[in-house]
Amino acid sequence: MTDIFSKRKRSEIMSRVRSRGNQSTEVALASALRRWKVAGWRRHLPLTGRPDFCFPGLQLAIFVDGCFWHGCPRHGTMPETNRSFWKAKIARNKRRDLSAKRLLRSQGWRVVRIWEHELKANAPMPRSLKRALGPLLPANSR
Repeated sequence: MTDIFSKRKRSEIMSRVRSRGNQSTEVALASALRRWKVAGWRRHLPLTGRPDFCFPGLQLAIFVDGCFWHGCPRHGTMPETNRSFWKAKIARNKRRDLSAKRLLRSQGWRVVRIWEHELKANAPMPRSLKRALGPLLPANSR
């Protein structure tokens, strides 16, 4: 289908669209952490890469990655239009994620990345998170 706006007008319109962040995935993880009875987390500490959740006592940074925006191998999809733009965008996101992880690790932090699809309602705790949180987990969920 042909766009009713010129390229310039479409660009102007799209430039005014503001991101709402990954709020829904963060809320899903916060709910899951409460459901799993995990305490001690903080949100949005001013660290490299701006982790979504941190456990300062464990020096643990957690990122919640959207399947589309971070190129999930299982659920990531590629739009049919403007494919080269989206491939480059997702590749940049992956490079940025890797860079943030390396920098945080060099500062003594452990990093866990969780995919959006791992946070579906009543899903079990992802294995990587369970390993990282070990001492904070209630005895019956280790």
